[in-house]
Amino acid sequence: MRAITTEAETPTGLVRRARKIDRVLAQTYPDAKCELDFDNPFELLVVTVLSAQTTDKRVNLVRPTLFAAYPDARAMAAADRAHLEQIVGPLGFFRAKTESLLKLSAALVERYDGEVPPRLDDLVTLPGVGRKTANVVLGNAFGIPGITVDTHFGRLIRRLGWTEETDPVKAEHAIGALFPKRDWTMLSHHLIWHGRRVCHARKPACGACPIARWCPSYGTGPTDPIEAAKLVRTEGPN
Repeated sequence: MRAITTEAETPTGLVRRARKIDRVLAQTYPDAKCELDFDNPFELLVVTVLSAQTTDKRVNLVRPTLFAAYPDARAMAAADRAHLEQIVGPLGFFRAKTESLLKLSAALVERYDGEVPPRLDDLVTLPGVGRKTANVVLGNAFGIPGITVDTHFGRLIRRLGWTEETDPVKAEHAIGALFPKRDWTMLSHHLIWHGRRVCHARKPACGACPIARWCPSYGTGPTDPIEAAKLVRTEGPN
């Protein structure tokens, strides 16, 4: 198999190829979802903020203790700093993360009566919340479509030749133009799952990739099926 070329690809051709890739990924990962555990919008907002510079798996381990102690924004805003630092300590950068949670919770109480607002324009005004975090919360807690441009998503959209944008906001808009809005949240899950399991940053498993035939970056990693299969993770490094 050879890498396809996208030099002469028309805008319509790009849309068709991108949507075909997403359909195949949907079939490959029928259980794709947010890999952070949560029971409500507040929990999802908090664990997403905590997931920066650590793994989803570590955040999920801390989550039960954290929300048993501080189940809502009012409780967390009034938390004892030392106790909160102790809980989030295993995640690294615990002082900064504790400060973020205290400020975030206080802002929710002061501005939104302790509730998480279901609007992007409101969410991004909260301390420590950018568009990526806001879209995670909107898409997974409120069912409002959003594109989550994390490191995996950004890497894959460039490898797939969907866009050359490196700015997250510009990339979000470029990819949003290729897909119906209703598909945005699941598209994010499909690409993130594929990035965690197959299309790794340093050594993608090209020879075991279900979308290799539509990928202009085929050959970035080993193309031998046996060698590539050894690189595939059955679960993401979360």
